[in-house]
Amino acid sequence: MNEIIKKNAITFGIIAASISILITLSMYIIDLKLFTNMWIGFVKIGILIVLSIILLNTTKKNLNNNYSFKEAFTTYFICFVICILSATIFEIILFNLIDPEAKNIIQENLIEFQVDMLKKFNTPTSVIKETVAKLEENNPYEALQIFKGSAVAIAVSSVFGLILAAIFKNKPKEQF
Repeated sequence: MNEIIKKNAITFGIIAASISILITLSMYIIDLKLFTNMWIGFVKIGILIVLSIILLNTTKKNLNNNYSFKEAFTTYFICFVICILSATIFEIILFNLIDPEAKNIIQENLIEFQVDMLKKFNTPTSVIKETVAKLEENNPYEALQIFKGSAVAIAVSSVFGLILAAIFKNKPKEQF
């Protein structure tokens, strides 16, 4: 593997992980209800998208604009696997070792948020009760659920990475 790709992917992976962890830690410190705030999730995703674009653009320039689809995707994938796995380890430590009660409070907040949303859409009471029962069964901050969420995050980010790799790769010589 090209050293520039490896160096940039690892560096940006650590930066992305740090940002992700700082956002989670800030939400934890400020107010656990922030874990139900969709806008914070959107901002976090937006920051990571901008960071991935900077990563691919920087790496392409470092490679003198000679950047294949495979190289672009590999750069992105390594970066985001580092980010997601680091954030996963942090969340497992925070919510399962340091402060296990926080995951229960967040789960209660998520249930309350979901019930409020369902009521706004005039959802029948039976459906609300069924939804609450399902939410009570699986706490998203249990270690196993965090790992499952990470697997989904890697899959979803891989699809996004494929799109970005297609955008940042070099065009075939015939198109110049």
